Amino acid sequence: MSTPPAVPMTAAAAAAAASSSRRRMEAVRRHLLPRPPPVLSLNQLSAAEAGESPVIIGGMVLDIHAKPSVPPHPGTTVPGMVKYIGGGVARNIAECMAKLGTQPHMISVIGDDMAGDFLLKYWRVAGLCTDGILQVPDVTTPVVSNVFDRNGELFAGVASVQAVETFLTPSWIYQFYRRISTAPLLMLDANLSPESLQAACKRSKFSDKHYVVLFVSVAYESGVPVLFEPVSVVKSSRIAPIAEHITCTSPNEIELVAMANALSTPGKFNLVKLEQCNNKAESVDYLFEMLSPAMFFLLEKGIKLLLVTLGSNGVFICCREHVNFIKDQKRCKVTPFSTQLLEKLEGCFLSSTPVNLSREGSSRTCVFHLPATSASVVSLTGAGDCLVGGFLSSLCGGLDIMQSVAVGIAVAKASVESEANIPADFSAASIADDARRTLLSARQIWCQ
Repeated sequence: MSTPPAVPMTAAAAAAAASSSRRRMEAVRRHLLPRPPPVLSLNQLSAAEAGESPVIIGGMVLDIHAKPSVPPHPGTTVPGMVKYIGGGVARNIAECMAKLGTQPHMISVIGDDMAGDFLLKYWRVAGLCTDGILQVPDVTTPVVSNVFDRNGELFAGVASVQAVETFLTPSWIYQFYRRISTAPLLMLDANLSPESLQAACKRSKFSDKHYVVLFVSVAYESGVPVLFEPVSVVKSSRIAPIAEHITCTSPNEIELVAMANALSTPGKFNLVKLEQCNNKAESVDYLFEMLSPAMFFLLEKGIKLLLVTLGSNGVFICCREHVNFIKDQKRCKVTPFSTQLLEKLEGCFLSSTPVNLSREGSSRTCVFHLPATSASVVSLTGAGDCLVGGFLSSLCGGLDIMQSVAVGIAVAKASVESEANIPADFSAASIADDARRTLLSARQIWCQ
């Protein structure tokens, strides 16, 4: 039996079919990537005036958060909640700074896919510049899938961020030479390839699609302070070839040891965690004893300022007494948000201690401990990013190092009390009150 001839589809029918397909794809899109909430708008209290912006270079990631309602079991699924959230260390820090009144310029890369569209739209809704975000066709947007326990602690996770290393290249970074050279500060996350990290920091030659480009280092040679965010234990070792050009870095205890070992003989530094302690002060003293060799070693390698995050134990600040993070104060922009912080924090840190971090001619090494404030924990993801975001935003707003770290700790507290990586908004009064409590409880551990 012969096959009946195919009936040609009319133009109207073809258009209807195409429209139906688009509607189905849009429905899938809405299901997978919900519409960004309106809370992304900048804090109107602290909208920064137009001017030079801090530059943030690193990953923009779609985070998939899975939180079970019962204890997770290997080899099977359990009921719980799955959410899609804008993530990535650099992206989180930039969003946090924006909500605190400092408009950063983000340099990153995403794919031309649903996840990339979601992240780009998220950024535009926040009123932030997208000029530095490269959307690459036929590339998968970086995605991180995290599974948490019922207490909000990370249980397991998988990161697919190859696009950052592959496409966030020195040649793309070089296009923003002028922005970087006039910025109050530059932050890099360790998701960048080693070549891109070096390109952002110093004079170097690099290979890019079969041609060699001489890249004059923008930040280091322009006197722009550079903060290196280690991201993870594995990637923290990427600081090794650029350590002498790094002004500040913000590792946790394990990342600190990994960074020190990357710059010395592997295994020279180690961390043995204290099983039991009677109180917080004892725990902090033990941590200082364990971590001080690695901290002092990194200062010897040229890093000017260390912020070592200790989780619920707070933060160690380690630096030379004469450290000055932002040398050109004209690049700072005081905002209504930072003004409120300054008014409450002025003169409330160790007033009886003769330590001046800006004093020239001193070679003393100083270590301070700033405690964390108690919080009702919902999720710990994003807390470290908010600490760095709060610190950098405060520096750009004219606060000093101690005040800025205290603000970072207060912003981190707001983060752990929120389900999102970055809270919907921040209260200047609440942040200032928490930061003041931290400063009044701070103590000098070492200075000689």
